[in-house]
Amino acid sequence: MSQIRLAAPLRRQHILDGALPVFSAHGFHDTSMNDIAEAVGVTKPVIYQHFGSKRKLFAALIDTVGNDMVETVKTATQAATDGKAQTQRGFQAYFHWVDTHHDGFQLLFGGAARHDEEFSIQIRQITSSIASAVASMIMADVDSEEQALIAHAVIGFAEGASRRLIDSNLEFDPDAIATVLSALAWAGLRALAPTTS
Repeated sequence: MSQIRLAAPLRRQHILDGALPVFSAHGFHDTSMNDIAEAVGVTKPVIYQHFGSKRKLFAALIDTVGNDMVETVKTATQAATDGKAQTQRGFQAYFHWVDTHHDGFQLLFGGAARHDEEFSIQIRQITSSIASAVASMIMADVDSEEQALIAHAVIGFAEGASRRLIDSNLEFDPDAIATVLSALAWAGLRALAPTTS
């Protein structure tokens, strides 16, 4: 197996990129380090050198993919001038991310990672980060607990639609889906705060 010599950070990213579709397709338990080494084009010792174990590799992948999704949504919404624009831009960024990151979505939300306590904790932390961003868009006169509950409901709304699209292998226009779902979400948020613009 020939290997291109890469600097350590590039090699690490190369391994993460190659492992993602394998883990996404087969889950954590049904993927072997041999499978990953073959997909990446390196030997197993090279993978162990960078990650130590399959569990650490999978955990690093969850962090990398999850942080990318969170930053994508946060970046899209931070320049919005009102709650409606934030909602629209957030849904648009999210569905564009899902459209171009099927493997990443499957890794985070496909179910396999959620059956492992360590990985499910990581995913809950990622969801909480998104919920915090969504909560900032909720201008209703509700306490912080209710605000967090509403934020998680909005996330579940988007995740459920994405799961349907990905699991059914449906082609979709991210902008069109975002327009419809952000309108529904914003209608609900406005109902909580009729004076919100």
